[in-house]
Amino acid sequence: MHSTSALEGLTGKNRTMDLENTQVQMRKGILEYCVLHIISRGEVYASDMLDELTAAKMIVVEGTLYPLLTRLKNSGLLEYKWVESKSGPPRKYYKLTLEGKNFLEKLTETWEGLIHSTEMITSKANTTL
Repeated sequence: MHSTSALEGLTGKNRTMDLENTQVQMRKGILEYCVLHIISRGEVYASDMLDELTAAKMIVVEGTLYPLLTRLKNSGLLEYKWVESKSGPPRKYYKLTLEGKNFLEKLTETWEGLIHSTEMITSKANTTL
């Protein structure tokens, strides 16, 4: 019986699509943590969050942020207030609730554990190449 890897026989294009999908899923997995961390620094406007996330290559589509903010608000992790703007409509500024601060603290512990675990695995020399 002949065994082949899942990637054997795929074209380069399909491999790239699989890679891009995996990269997107990895970013999505930590996006919530990053958003909560940005908000933890103080009241922040969604557009400023989007700018920071885009610059860090954590988010590429604006439509990803707003549903996440709504979900976090509905979960009681953040709240917002409207602030009048000198140039245009009022702006919604977000801040963490006490529950959000506690949640972020636990996520930070998890993140630090994941970094440690990942480094334990990836720091070992690959002897099979």
